[in-house]
Formats: sequence, C-alpha cells, structure tokens
Amino acid sequence: MAIGIGLTILVFGCKGNQNKKEVSTTEAFPVKNMDLNVKPGDDFFQYVNGTWIKNHPVPQDKGRFDAFEQLAESNRENIMDIFKEISDPNNPSTDIISRKIGDLYKSGMDTVTIEQLGLKPLDDFFTRVNNIKTIADVQNVASYLQQYGVFPFFAVFASPDQKNSSMMIANVWQTGIGLPDRDYYFKTDDASKKIREAYKVHLEKMFELLNDDPKTALLNAQTVFNIETRLAKVSFTNIENQDPQKTYNKFTVAELKALTPDFSWDQFLKTIGYPDITEININQPAYISGVDKMLKSVNVEEWKTFFRWKIIDTYASYLSKKFVVQNFDFYKLLSGEQAMPPRWKKTLDVTSSRMGEAVGQLYVRKYFPSESKAKMLTLTSNLKKSLKNRIENLTWMGAETKSEALAKLEKMNIKIGYPDKWRDYSALEIKADDYMGNIIRSNRFEFEYNMNKAGKPVDRSEWGMTPQTVNAYYDPSINEIVFPAAILQPPFFNPDADDAINYGAIGMVIGHEMTHGFDNMGRQFDKDGILRDWWTAEDAKQFEAHTSPLIDQYNKFEVLDSLFINGKLTLGENIADLGGLTIAYYAYQASLAGSNVPEKIDGYSGNQRFFLSFAQIWRGTFRDEYLRTQVNTDVHSPKKFRVNGTVFNMPEFYSAFPEVGPDNKLFIPVEKRPTIW
Repeated sequence: MAIGIGLTILVFGCKGNQNKKEVSTTEAFPVKNMDLNVKPGDDFFQYVNGTWIKNHPVPQDKGRFDAFEQLAESNRENIMDIFKEISDPNNPSTDIISRKIGDLYKSGMDTVTIEQLGLKPLDDFFTRVNNIKTIADVQNVASYLQQYGVFPFFAVFASPDQKNSSMMIANVWQTGIGLPDRDYYFKTDDASKKIREAYKVHLEKMFELLNDDPKTALLNAQTVFNIETRLAKVSFTNIENQDPQKTYNKFTVAELKALTPDFSWDQFLKTIGYPDITEININQPAYISGVDKMLKSVNVEEWKTFFRWKIIDTYASYLSKKFVVQNFDFYKLLSGEQAMPPRWKKTLDVTSSRMGEAVGQLYVRKYFPSESKAKMLTLTSNLKKSLKNRIENLTWMGAETKSEALAKLEKMNIKIGYPDKWRDYSALEIKADDYMGNIIRSNRFEFEYNMNKAGKPVDRSEWGMTPQTVNAYYDPSINEIVFPAAILQPPFFNPDADDAINYGAIGMVIGHEMTHGFDNMGRQFDKDGILRDWWTAEDAKQFEAHTSPLIDQYNKFEVLDSLFINGKLTLGENIADLGGLTIAYYAYQASLAGSNVPEKIDGYSGNQRFFLSFAQIWRGTFRDEYLRTQVNTDVHSPKKFRVNGTVFNMPEFYSAFPEVGPDNKLFIPVEKRPTIW
C-alpha cells in the first residue's frame, strides 16, 4: 500500500482575491504557486496549485509531471553523480560491487553492441520454444521461463503466509495478459476499443520484427489476442484482487491436482528448482483452473506463438532500437508520453532497480543526513499518539475491538531511511558489454533470492523499497510502515520549515500509511499481521456504514468526459487519505500544547498552512491518457480528487477557512461528511 505522492510546501491566504498581490519569500512555502482567482471552496486543489500547474506543462517524455516526479528527477541527477564517481578509473575507493553498478550502467549505454547482438541474447529461450512438441513440453518451457521473468501463465513468488505471518509461503498470481487490466478486453467504450485495436497492430508489428512474414504476423497476433482474451475472462477483477480473504487459498501440492488435473505441479516445482515446496497459496483459483482447461483446448503451435510473444514483450525495452521504438509507440497510448526519455535516464533507472540496495547504500552515504531520521522518529511517535487518541475516543467502536486496534497500533513497526543490513550482490554476474545478458541474469538472481525464502521464517529486517525510492508503504502482513530516505527531503520533508508545513506534508504521509492498517483491507489483519477477523459483528457493520459514503462520493468524481473514479477500487487509499490527514492535524495541534499560537506567515495561520501544505504535495499536470489508465487500473484516485475529496470532509478545514460555505461548489453538509478514524 504505497502512497505514491509528491510534496511541496507553500503559504497563502484565506481571503481569496484580497491577497492576490502577496508574494511569499519563504522558500519552503511559495505563495506564487497559488491561483488566488479561484475560491478555496470551489476547487481547493486549483486554488493551491493553479499557478504551478500553469507554469509546469507535462514534459514530452512523461505522462505526468508532479511534485513526486520532480523529486525523482532531482534524485536521478544525484544518482548520476554517484555513477560518475564509481566509474572514474582513477577512483581508488571503488569496490567490486560499485564496479558492477558502473558496468551495468555502461552496458545499457553501449547501443552499438546492443544493436550488433540483436536477438542473439534470447536464443536460448526461443530455441526451447521452437522445440516444444507436446503439452508436457508447453508446461516445462513455461516453468523454465518463470525463472527469467517471463510469465505466460502465472507468476510464482514467496511472501509472508497471511494466516501464519511468521513464515514465508510460495504464492501463485494470475498473469498472461498484455493490456493493463482484464477489463480492457471487454469494455465497449470508444477509448477501450481504440486501445484494443492498437494492441492488435502492436502484436502484429512485433511478430514482423521477429522476422515473421506479414501474413503470418497477422495470424500470430490474432492467436495471441484470442489466448489473452480467454485468460482475461477467468482473471479476477482488480477489486477482487484487493480482497485478502478471496485471494488467500492455501493448497498442498497434492490438493492442487484436483484443481488442475492437467498441470503437473510436481514437475513445475522441480523445473524451477524448488521440489521441496509442499504448500502454495493460489491467489486466484478460478484463473488457475481456467489455465488448466486451456492447456487442452489451445494447441501446441498456438502456445508456441504465445510464448514467443511473452518473451519479446518481457524483454523488448532492453533490445535494439526497433523493438524499443515499437514498444514505446504502443504504450504511449496508455501514458500519453510524446517522446522517449533520454537513454541515460532509462538506463539509470534500470541500474538503480536491478542493483537496488547496492545503489541505495551509496545514495544514503552521500545524501541522507542522520538528523532527518531523528526528526522523523519524533514525528512518527507523535502521529502514533494522535491515532491512539482518535481510536480511544471513537464513538462508533466498542471496547473489545478498540482493545485489538490499540494493540495493533502499538505493535506497528516503523522503518526510516534505509535497512539495517544490506543485500549481497556478489553472486550477480555483470558484464560491461552484455546488457541483455545482465538483465536476464538479474531476473534469475531476483527469482532465486525471493524463492529461497519459501518455507522459511520471515526476515522482518528486509525492505520492500530501496532507499532511493520516492515513496512510502504499509505492509499488512508484517504490520509495518516504511519511509525510504528519498522521500525525507524537500519538498516532502523540510527540517527547516515550521511545524504546520511538515505536519501537513510528511505528517500526512505518515498518517496515511498508519491508517492503511485500519482501512477496508488492512483492518482484516491483526497486530501480528495475521489475516483474521478481530472485529465484533456490530463494529464491522459500523465500519461499513462509516466508509460507504466515501464510495458514493468518489463515484461521482468525473475525471474526464464520462470517466468517473471507481469509489470501491480506491476506497482503501481514500480512507487512508482522510484518516491520515485527520491524525496529522491533531498531532500538529498536540505539538502546539503549552506554547503560543504560531505567528502568521504571509498573513496565514498555522492551521491554514497545514491544509495548504497538504494540498501542494499533490500538485501536478497530467495527460488525459495517463489519467484514463490510472482510473481504470490504480487504487489511488487522481491527485486533484485526493485533495478535494479529503479536505471537504473535514470540519477542521472549514474552521481554518471560514469563508468556505454552502455557496461554494465543493461544500459538503455536515451530515454527509464521513468520520472514520
């Protein structure tokens, strides 16, 4: 449950147009980003961010440009400086792991060698596919490809057992489709039809790049699309995939034979190198059963065609220019990007991902001040106290459930900055002249690293994000919140800013992640991360009653013409936004206890700056294609609605901005404002 946010800080007035001439010189909170021609009660997002939006159109190589991406760009520059240092042949301090980082980056920038090699690095995969003769061969090759990041049928991975959270278990998750979500294959709106037709053309062109003649390429494209449509029909919806009860289905390997009589799990586990696994959680049993039935109804030659596509789809962005360009030409329809990013950025991102903690260790050493961690510990402690107080004083929750909720909050672990121990990349082979080989070996390295955990105790010291990632997350199976180093810097976190700014920004981020432990999904896990019902029947009913208004509210938000937010899909994030901002507000109020009310800055009170700071962390400009894809696939609401959908539900917002009233467009009557946490 990642927040996926960007943050900047600003100050403006509550009197609308009366303050149009004011320009703040406070660097942490520039009033110049506002649009004071907009009334705060009509569109708080635009009021706070309007001028910034006007001055920051989406760059050609992006589908969006927001505070999150702005900081990511800054981080790329910082990481590039690190790469230059470790690649300097005169640098005596460069160790073997640093050299691997440098060699991986160098190999990705060596376009001459990449062009010369062409498809040769994939020869082993294609040879195995070409040699398929039986359905047993189909299963074996699919199993083999699994180890290298190619998932024709499903993906297997290890994660904490949700009903035995101290142990890791193997999981199987549905894959197989090339469009972003199963519904893309069935929606009848014009945009979806256009994407489907473009996807078929993309398939055809990719097969032509694999040297198929045009007629064969057309037939192969239709074969792939037909198989993917059948896989989509048996796939869970994105809402079903959010239900932890529905996606927890533990089978013994012996029991799986009844679910999938034509798929040999014993052979699958042997092929991937883990024959001793005895239990697997099948997240989507209906999907796996559907795949099993397709093994007989789809012929061997069709599976071979499908496998060729899955291989090239997985690795296209690392191949020669013609594959990279064709890949971009289709997927830009989903992102709105007008041009490919510079190669150095793409290669840097790949390197930073593939050797994540190795790069992170260097990043932290150079860019993460220890005092940031100390200040974050104070903030997180204050947010925890605030949520504790909110739970204790809930009127809709009974004592028994409160006791469980408080125990969960108390045990919630907090990680800040970077791991206490770093991953070892010494076994990963990297060659300076073999980019695709590096990617293939990296995929195998990651597969083994993850699958080696199956059946073993959970290592709670591990991180799910690298330190250089601008984000944060909550993990319900471990009951922990994590804040990587990269998010703990301006504009997300400013150690020099006043408390109102930081509580409205990083304080909300902290509160958001804490609240995920008590949203519609997180609330189903107890203090130990075990999936169990710790709620009384009455309190569960009350929770549903208090959260359902959010579904109705967000269902009415129109993002593009006739495209509305799915309130049920985004419910967990919307709960976390409302709860997170609420507990951050009261943590800020508690921080003022015993001190004078802070002086106004640029004419604005601390309470006003709190809400303005929150709104500006979501500033951004977005292409229509990006927004359409987000609404169809993402559990997060678009940023404009995360601002307006949150603040207008809070009575504290109306107190801070008393000019907001029933005459304003977004005013919500008191009786219609949900109160949850």
